[in-house]
Amino acid sequence: MSDYDLSALVRAGIDGDDDAWHELVRRHARLIAMVVRQYRLSAADAQDVSQLVWLRLFENLRSIRDPDGLPGWILTTTRHECQRHVRRKDRSIAIDPLTLATFRSEDQTELDGTLLAAERHEVLLTAMAELPPRHQQLLALLLVDPPYPYTEVSRILDIPVGSIGPTRRRALEKLRETTVVRAYLRAHSEPARTGGVRDAAAELER
Repeated sequence: MSDYDLSALVRAGIDGDDDAWHELVRRHARLIAMVVRQYRLSAADAQDVSQLVWLRLFENLRSIRDPDGLPGWILTTTRHECQRHVRRKDRSIAIDPLTLATFRSEDQTELDGTLLAAERHEVLLTAMAELPPRHQQLLALLLVDPPYPYTEVSRILDIPVGSIGPTRRRALEKLRETTVVRAYLRAHSEPARTGGVRDAAAELER
């Protein structure tokens, strides 16, 4: 079953094939974990979000018209579930004035850096949703930490290992031209601040 292409796996999953479902989970678990990590959720909360994403996929697998777009669907759904979870947490957490009063400047600097990194990551994930499904799949496999080796990418996407590099470069070119990346770079025109998205994209070129 692990040799099936994504379309075949989705069709088999719709037909109730347990092996196909387990293979879908195996292929995309790291993708969900990558998004969840950006929101700095607790282990329990991260597990809750992951389970919700798989539940959403189970409920909506039949409605996914283009199976090759599944990685983009998972990226978007995971991001939305994380955001909903954070909003629920924000409404339920009481702020202690004494805590705010003792908040150190170095804490604020670290928080600002974390928020900026999260913003850049959000831009990348949103931009990936604008790409063609095949490019979404490829970048999703290379963006996780650790990234899938080329041999595994070749097997999952059913493409020659030698074509991965050129396809990746084309995908990155399209990524840089997406509406959200161009808007982000215009809004953060200072050289010190534009590096984030470019540096993140550059990591994929290595």
